[in-house]
Amino acid sequence: MKVGIIGVGLIGGSLALSAREHIPDVQLYGSNRSEANLKKSLELGLIDFPLHKQDIKSMDIILLAIPVDIAIIQLVDLLDEVNDNALIIDFGSTKSAICFEVALHSKRGQFLATHPIAGTEYSGPAAALPNLFMNKIQILCETQKTRPDLLEWAQDWFKKIGMNLREMDPLEHDKHIAYVSHLSHISSYMLGKTVIEKEKDQTTIFDMAGSGFASTVRLAKSPPSMWIPIFKQNKDNISETLTEYINNLNQFKTLLETEKFDELYDQIGDINGIRQILEGIAKTKNNN
Repeated sequence: MKVGIIGVGLIGGSLALSAREHIPDVQLYGSNRSEANLKKSLELGLIDFPLHKQDIKSMDIILLAIPVDIAIIQLVDLLDEVNDNALIIDFGSTKSAICFEVALHSKRGQFLATHPIAGTEYSGPAAALPNLFMNKIQILCETQKTRPDLLEWAQDWFKKIGMNLREMDPLEHDKHIAYVSHLSHISSYMLGKTVIEKEKDQTTIFDMAGSGFASTVRLAKSPPSMWIPIFKQNKDNISETLTEYINNLNQFKTLLETEKFDELYDQIGDINGIRQILEGIAKTKNNN
């Protein structure tokens, strides 16, 4: 089987490792906007060959793991080029725009929209991990529009690499992911910005920074080339989420300034209840 990976970075490279382990007799082709990263992908053995335009027709599977704005543009061209039995899977963090873009394409049945809830703050082929997707949620959107035999193959492969499958409407996906992913990245970026602007002495920052700061600001290392397109595509949901978040921050500030510490105590006690939610999620993942 020939698998083409467009964007051999953290996600694409990890998919390559998973494909090599779980797809018999697989041949892996890959592309990257960076020639240096493409060379690194070959050196690391993530892929066997560079993926050229003339190779698209012969691919059985194409994995699209590139920034969401570029993915939309390339997907239409790829659907035009692929053979009649190939499957294209995208792995972007927004789903509404890309599903809408190809809704009326004659080969819509050869596309599957997905979003793996997996990743790190690192990027590039060297960041690829063989177990990145183990026990992680894989969101599938509009599965009813994907050809049944191609959908079955994809679902089987995702299960083999340890993913737990969930189906979701693309509009609902983008609304919910704004809270649990996109807002987290914005918070991390803005915390990093605030500290950098306030603390000019970097030695002081590193001397005083504990594990709490490091874990909270970790996502601020994620590249803007990936996240600005995500913010752009999901700006309405993110804006709504930010309004709620800012309101809560302002309320916290008001309670602090007016010395209503008992009320702050009660609020934080209620928020601590998220521990049970997170423990329940972890237990469900382990059971699956």
